[in-house]
Amino acid sequence: MGAVALCPGSFDPPTNGHIDVVERASRHFPRLIVAVLRNSAKEALLPASERVRLLRETLSHLPAVEVESFEGLLVDLARERGAGVIVKGLRSTSDMGYELTMAHINASLLPEADTLFIAASPRWSFLSSSMVKEVARYGGDVSGFVPPPVAAALARHLTADADKV
Repeated sequence: MGAVALCPGSFDPPTNGHIDVVERASRHFPRLIVAVLRNSAKEALLPASERVRLLRETLSHLPAVEVESFEGLLVDLARERGAGVIVKGLRSTSDMGYELTMAHINASLLPEADTLFIAASPRWSFLSSSMVKEVARYGGDVSGFVPPPVAAALARHLTADADKV
């Protein structure tokens, strides 16, 4: 384990902050798997298959990066893929508390894997998927926060949701 890293998250939707962390992490590993969580207990705005498609399109310039979806324990995916590193982006100290707890749990379940934290670039440290969804739901311009394909997907989904009302 070690040459392969996982960068997990819900990515609902993928933001420029996510893309920045993946780009920066990809410089350090010959293979980086972006792992999109499918959480059946949580209702996502974008289906996992679409999040995977959007990330593949947005990250296609990075040959060492693969994108796939998963459900279940991250450590099981890490074991299956031979990943020795889990990469997580941190925006703030509040992220740190949660992510450190998860890192400790993952370390107890898979001691041979380490968690590597990458600090968010200052220009994206305020950005969250929740915030992007909120702005988009109220018709705000999210084009400065997400890649163009994601902005288009959000517009399609939110227009379709509005048509159902």
